[in-house]
Amino acid sequence: MTLGIKRVPTVVSNYQKDEEAAVGGCGRNCLKSCCVQGAMLPLYAFKVDAVGGKELPLLGCKEPVAFLDSLILGEWEDRVQRGLFRYDVTACETKVIPGKYGFIAQLNEGRHLKKRPTEFRVDKVLQPFDESKFNFTKVGQEEVLFQFEASNDGEVQFFPNVPIDVENSTSFVAINVSPIEYGHVLLIPRIFECLPQRIDHASFLLALHMAVEARNPYFRLGYNSLGAFATINHLHFQAYYLALPFPIEKAPTKKIAKLSGEVKLSKLLNYPVRGLVFEGGHTLESLANAVSEACICLQDNNVPYNVLISDCGRQIFLLPQCYAEKQALGEVSAELLETQVNPAVWEISGHMVLKRKKDYEEASEANAWRLLAEVSLSEERFQEVTALVFQAISSVEMNIKPQCLVEVDAVSSTTQPAMVAGSQKCLVFR
Repeated sequence: MTLGIKRVPTVVSNYQKDEEAAVGGCGRNCLKSCCVQGAMLPLYAFKVDAVGGKELPLLGCKEPVAFLDSLILGEWEDRVQRGLFRYDVTACETKVIPGKYGFIAQLNEGRHLKKRPTEFRVDKVLQPFDESKFNFTKVGQEEVLFQFEASNDGEVQFFPNVPIDVENSTSFVAINVSPIEYGHVLLIPRIFECLPQRIDHASFLLALHMAVEARNPYFRLGYNSLGAFATINHLHFQAYYLALPFPIEKAPTKKIAKLSGEVKLSKLLNYPVRGLVFEGGHTLESLANAVSEACICLQDNNVPYNVLISDCGRQIFLLPQCYAEKQALGEVSAELLETQVNPAVWEISGHMVLKRKKDYEEASEANAWRLLAEVSLSEERFQEVTALVFQAISSVEMNIKPQCLVEVDAVSSTTQPAMVAGSQKCLVFR
C-alpha cells in the first residue's frame, strides 16, 4: 500500500508552477539549456587544505565578520529591493514562548496562502529524480545569489562575474522566495547533475563548508528528507539567520561513542524528539563522513529524517521522524492536523512556524511539546534505528570506542551542569 498525505507545498521559487502547468524551455532566464549558455554569476570559492580536509576553527564562531556572511546578506537584501520575495518576512510576528526551553513561535501566514493541497508520497525516502516536476534548474537566474565551490589554489576567492560551468556542475546558493527568516537561502549541490533529495558524502561536506565559512552562530543549515517534509525531490539544503538559540541546542546530551577522527556521538536527552548528535572531529571531512554515513544508512533503510547543522558546523543533529507516516495512517489528532504545521527541521529544532493567528496567540511550551512528541520515533524504534546507524558507521569507521555511561562528562548541556549518569552499563558494539 502506498502512503501519501495532502499538504500545501512550499513555494521556493517564483517559477514554481502547479504540476499540470509545468512547461519546458522558456526564454525566461532560467538555468536550463534554453537560457544558461553565456550566463554569468558571482562565484565564492572556499578554502580547502592540501590533504582534502579542513581544520575546524579553534575559536568557533568568535571571529570577525566573514566575507561569505556579508555576501549572503548583501545579495539577499538586493533581492528584497528587487521585490522577488512573496512577502516581507520581517513583518511576521515572532515571540519566545515562556518555559524551560524557550520555543520560538512565528506567525507566517504568507507561506501557504493561494496554494492548493498536493498529494505527496511519504512512505519512500528514496525516489528517482523526475524532470517533469519542478526542480531548481527551472528557477530564474535572478533568484541565484552566487556559485559556491572549492578554491583551486587553497585560498578563499570571490569573482563578481564568472560563466556558469554546466560541465563541471557547480553548486548554487539561491533565495527561498517563501522565507522563514531573514537571509533564508537554498544550497543546491551540483545542480546540473539533477540529484534526487538524498545526502551523499560530497554534498554534506559542502554544507559543512558553508556553515564554517559563514562563521556566524546564528546561521544554521537544515535538511529534510522525503517523508520528512521535503517537497522538492532535487537535492538541496536550507539555511537562514535567527539571533536566538534553538531549543534543541539547549537540550542536554549523553555521549555514547567516540568515532574515528575524534568525532563524538551523543543522544539527545529530555527533548520531545529523539535524536543523535555528532560533534568535534579533527577535520570537517571526518565529521562529514560520520554524519553522511548515518544519513545514507537511514535512507537505505527507508527511515525519514531531518538534519540540523549548528554552531558553525561543529554540531550536527540527526533526527529520524515518523509524523508524515502517522498522518497518512490517520494516527494524528484532528486538532494537530488543523494547525497545518509541517514539522520539518526548523520546527523540530524548536522554531515553530505557525500559519494561524489562533495557534500563535495560544502558543505554549506544552503545545509545542505535544506536537513534537508525535514527530518522534518510539523509544523502541529509536533504539532499532540507532543500532542500524552504529552498524553502518562501524562498517566504515574501524575505530569506534564504546563509552561507559557512568562517565562524569557523559551528560552535557549548554544550560545545565554536568551530571553523573546512574547506569554502570557500557555500550558494546558488535
